[in-house]
Amino acid sequence: MAGIATSASIHHARILDRQELAPGVVLLGFEAPELVRSVQPGQFLMAIPPSGEVASTALGIYEAAGNRASVMFFVVGGRTRELAALREGDFIDVAAPLGRGFTIGDARNVAIVAGGVGIASVLLPAQAALRRGARVRLYYGARTKALLVDRERFASEGCTVCVATDDGSDGYAGYVTELLAQTNDVPDLILACGPTPMLRGVANLAAELGVPAQLSLEETFGCGVGGCWGCTVPILRSSEQAPGFPPAEQNGSDVVNARVCKEGPVFWAHELRW
Repeated sequence: MAGIATSASIHHARILDRQELAPGVVLLGFEAPELVRSVQPGQFLMAIPPSGEVASTALGIYEAAGNRASVMFFVVGGRTRELAALREGDFIDVAAPLGRGFTIGDARNVAIVAGGVGIASVLLPAQAALRRGARVRLYYGARTKALLVDRERFASEGCTVCVATDDGSDGYAGYVTELLAQTNDVPDLILACGPTPMLRGVANLAAELGVPAQLSLEETFGCGVGGCWGCTVPILRSSEQAPGFPPAEQNGSDVVNARVCKEGPVFWAHELRW
């Protein structure tokens, strides 16, 4: 398989705005016109904390329009605390765009499933599908109503928004995959990003419905560019995303390890063997 082309570069970006969407959930907008021009829906970036004392962290690219891009993240450790401390006028270095994103194709009825901070990776594919004339239904799950952040943005873009909360404080009481399973409006494509158990549930449901699904896998990246092979997932060797290393003749298995950061993070659900 030929290597995946990339337009990634380092962007020294000025912070334009910062919002706290919920306790511990930050939306950070920054000036990066070259990134906006090159990003594809579902790609990510590696953000370098300003102190340089902790490793860079992978974040989905949330918005990309004009001269502005943004990321949304939970504040959960030293790296994200540093990023959350940035204010308008500060600068941040990001390596982007990275990875392989979503493919909308000619789908006319698209279901997008987002769990928790997985919402941060699905606005761009929702916009792309809407621009192609598709109907888009967002199935959005979180632990509580307070963590259903920025859902109004998706509604304003033209998505139908269906929500689920673990505690029943808003929408369906239970898992978002259960909400999707109840639909009578079967989509012809499912896109999903969220915790691994949710993604497994989406994959199983897509198989039952006979609907193709693309999953954006959540993983902790060491390098983010495919060099360390620390974020692998087993996929079919016949997949066009299968890496060319090691050579096929050295291994008779029909399954190989693909790097989530390089060959992914988006994979076809039916090709994963996890």
